[in-house]
Amino acid sequence: MFTYPPTPAILQWLSQGQFPSRLHRSVRMWLILDRLYGGQFNWVQSLSQPFRYSQLRDRLFSLSHSKGETLSAQELTVNCSDPKCLCHQSLSTILSHSNLPQSLSEWVTETSQRTGLSVAEIQTHLDDCPFATVHRSLRDDLTLLASQGWLKHRTRQGYYSFPPQQLPKPPIAPQSNRHFEQLSSSQKSHLIHILESVAFVQPDIDIAINTLWEELTNSTPNSSDYLIEQNRRIFLHFDYILSSEIQEKVDDWQQQIESLWYNHDGGIIQFKTWVARENRVALVTVYPVCLHYARRAKYLSAYGVDPWGEITWHNYRLDRIMSPQLRILSWDDPAVPQLLKKQHETGTLPNPGWIEEQLEEAWGFNFYLPKALLIMRFPVDFASNYVDDTVRHSTFQKIPYSELFSSVETQINNREERQLIQKILRQRSPDDAYYQAWVRVGDINIVMRLRDWRPQGEIIAPVVLRQQMWEEVEAERLHYGQDFSN
Repeated sequence: MFTYPPTPAILQWLSQGQFPSRLHRSVRMWLILDRLYGGQFNWVQSLSQPFRYSQLRDRLFSLSHSKGETLSAQELTVNCSDPKCLCHQSLSTILSHSNLPQSLSEWVTETSQRTGLSVAEIQTHLDDCPFATVHRSLRDDLTLLASQGWLKHRTRQGYYSFPPQQLPKPPIAPQSNRHFEQLSSSQKSHLIHILESVAFVQPDIDIAINTLWEELTNSTPNSSDYLIEQNRRIFLHFDYILSSEIQEKVDDWQQQIESLWYNHDGGIIQFKTWVARENRVALVTVYPVCLHYARRAKYLSAYGVDPWGEITWHNYRLDRIMSPQLRILSWDDPAVPQLLKKQHETGTLPNPGWIEEQLEEAWGFNFYLPKALLIMRFPVDFASNYVDDTVRHSTFQKIPYSELFSSVETQINNREERQLIQKILRQRSPDDAYYQAWVRVGDINIVMRLRDWRPQGEIIAPVVLRQQMWEEVEAERLHYGQDFSN
């Protein structure tokens, strides 16, 4: 059953990360869920399956509330003569009849903290009537609820409800602060600073940070003075390349994707993405599997129709999504590939575990690319200072010169490539430091790592990467060579 009161945390969850702009919508969605699945009303027991918006509309509003689809919000409320109709109920009235576990002033304060809006702004919203809106907006509310897994939408049929055990659950369940309270003031402050440093990876961490700040200031005497006196000594620097404006959009898309994973039925998403190497926009239809932060940005690993029309794996940078919103497709949508429908029906959809196995198998973030044996040569002094005893990948291992030839013989199938690599090795000193690993050929993150090692690190294999480094070095030489030549 739906047993959650409209606390700021629950409303923020329903807003999919857009709480400041979806305050009224979140309240409407909460009330609809409370009427459908709540213990007091439980409308799903009496509604037909499937049901349409019109059936829900007739239960939400009084008989005097117009059903006109073309009327404005003002016309709908002015023409409704029943003062008890939901369109006339203010936000404060709805909250006061909702078994809210906090006072209205506490609700306002917490909502202000979670939205960034001022307390005065939140207080003005208390007099607003969330349901004083057009029918189209309410239809959109149902669409959002379906995308979050509260309802199942069938085209041309309507909405189906889910049994209670299949309803979504909040991603962050309320937990005791007992362990936090046992920390010293300095430990609490240190923990908060660490969370602030990594909050961009998971936007919901901001919720935890606000709660911890409240706990610290409420439980520690003169905590504000203490925190002012303490200088931050540890800084985490992430190579995150996005502006704050784009980062907000990325967070919104991340929230939308995560909401699907709390839906037992999952879902297919469709969006336009920028294909940088071809300078074009492409429409993709994919099953989202997991999110990564890799080197410079956030990526979605997904399986489905990629930018070239193939059904395969691909990593999509979230900041290159061009659609205003992700389109959530139901499993019976004609745009969903038949292969994905079959995998859904047989319970064989791709999962993050498979991706982890592929990431372990070879070094490189683009786990779907072919793998090849990497052999690197370093001067001994450079290797001892910058390579030895570092963890790059589980397959990245130091190898004696004497074992390289047998490794090449057994691991490289192409005869011409094998002979070329062995010829290069015979021309190199046995006293140098050699490393080998399995890498994903074509992975830009691998290429960038190898560039960082230039000019001290020589790629001996695979030949395709050796050739790429040679071409890049030649291009760089043309930039600088003439300036210093005599």
